[in-house]
Amino acid sequence: MATIRQRTDNSVRFIFFVIALASISILFMIMIFLFAEGMPIFKKVSIYQFVFGKYWYPTSSPPDFGIFALIVASVAVTMVSAAISIPLGVMTAVYLAELAHKRVAEILKPIVELLAALPSVVIGFFGMVVVAPFLQDTFGIPTGLNLFNAALMLSFMSVPTICSLSEDAIYSVPVALKEGSLALGATHLETLMRVVLPASISGISTAVILGMSRAIGETMVVLMVAGGAAMVPSSLFDPVRPMTASIAAEMAEAPFRGDHYHALFATGIVLFLFTLLFNIIADRISHKYRQTGEASL
Repeated sequence: MATIRQRTDNSVRFIFFVIALASISILFMIMIFLFAEGMPIFKKVSIYQFVFGKYWYPTSSPPDFGIFALIVASVAVTMVSAAISIPLGVMTAVYLAELAHKRVAEILKPIVELLAALPSVVIGFFGMVVVAPFLQDTFGIPTGLNLFNAALMLSFMSVPTICSLSEDAIYSVPVALKEGSLALGATHLETLMRVVLPASISGISTAVILGMSRAIGETMVVLMVAGGAAMVPSSLFDPVRPMTASIAAEMAEAPFRGDHYHALFATGIVLFLFTLLFNIIADRISHKYRQTGEASL
């Protein structure tokens, strides 16, 4: 009996090992393909000129392969989106988990999670048809397809992920901690701020990581509502072109294995490195808050 159970455990362990190895191998092969297709452009232009070049005219003669404006656009859109979605998502999660009536929470939570099911092209279309004219008329700007519109649409996409996972993290805080705080004379608000949030900060950090990871890699929304201008923005209402939008818009037109083709893959390498760096930093922050939360408890 013990031998059969041991064989079963070994088989299950081997299956999970194979699945994990397959996932890592696929990611590694994608990374190799990305670097193999993107590195040849650096025979024509230096890394410094590519990353910090101000002009992106890949079809001109001679072509300019500078993606600095694209990098600034990606970072700006992501940061503005984070400034909107993180407070909104976390505060909504706190309300649903701790403040709202149970029946109200049961109605609102599916509505918030329903936003996550909306296709990105629908959100982009909403930004083009509804939000863009509103911004143009309200602020008297030349076009409503700009950095702020893109950030606003990305925040709509990030809020459901941040809210849902943050709510789960808040729910996972042991009831004994809350009751102990209330028994010592703390108010509900004090318990929420000094006990519940510190105990759930690690899960909230993970929620923010996943929400921002979706925002920084989103393509369709920024392609539709960011404006498509490859220039460094000077205000929130300037049209921009993030890296993902350039890759999606130009890849079909780029000659196969030409300089433009390799430059787009090199842009993908930069985007990959940015995403990797973002996840490493976010993981360190999450780990730090996990230790801080455990120490405070």
